[in-house]
Amino acid sequence: MRWTTLRMLPLPNISERMHNLLAALMFFTRLPFWRICSVPSECFRHVVSYWSLCGWLTGGVMALAFWLFSLWFPLSVAVLLALCTRLFLTGSLHEDGLADFFDGFGGGRDREGILRIMKDSHIGSYGVLGLILYYLLSFSLLVSLPVPVIPWVLWVADPFCKFVCSFMLVFLPYARKVEESKAKVVYTRMNTSEWMANAVGGLLPLCLLPAAYWGMLLFPCVLFAALVCLLKHRLGGYTGDCCAALFLLCELVCWLGAVAVTYNF
Repeated sequence: MRWTTLRMLPLPNISERMHNLLAALMFFTRLPFWRICSVPSECFRHVVSYWSLCGWLTGGVMALAFWLFSLWFPLSVAVLLALCTRLFLTGSLHEDGLADFFDGFGGGRDREGILRIMKDSHIGSYGVLGLILYYLLSFSLLVSLPVPVIPWVLWVADPFCKFVCSFMLVFLPYARKVEESKAKVVYTRMNTSEWMANAVGGLLPLCLLPAAYWGMLLFPCVLFAALVCLLKHRLGGYTGDCCAALFLLCELVCWLGAVAVTYNF
């Protein structure tokens, strides 16, 4: 009998994957995951690979908060408290990037001007007005949805839009030099196993969404494509602030899509 030698495929480094996931949770939330263990600084270059998985936590907590608050308070109050819950959970990380994005593209006339303004730690008039309009529209959209649907929309839109926005690393290079990064880290492009984890994180929650609302998922994809073209034209790349801003804007139009589905189909 002729025996065939099987070559064993290398197993993924579980410890490395867990460190990368913990780094993402430390980076994207204010929960004290640093108490579990310390992670090498290199792990923070992989946080976008686990961004959608972090969305299970941030989106899930926001959905759970809405459900709990809706048992005791009117719809409008429950929506506001749910939005505030994620703000506290993430430390307004994405909102800070969104404000910088509005300031940069509102006040900057060229690439250097946009990057300089986005790096400034002070918020300008465009950032203030942008955040006010963002939350007014967010609140208006969410209170327009049927109450039983809101938790599922909140839970699904967060990780799905993070999954969509992670493709920015595929289409665009980093716009600054490494030493000019505000977070002092530049994200690496994902390998095959990281793409699989990212896809699971972004797509698996879709099973929770009523089939009638799947059409809302087209809205963030279209906006993402448009904003990537804008970034390529104006900056020639992306920054961390751009990642945060694109996520919040894509999530916003995802909620817009849910309202459009509710009232038109």
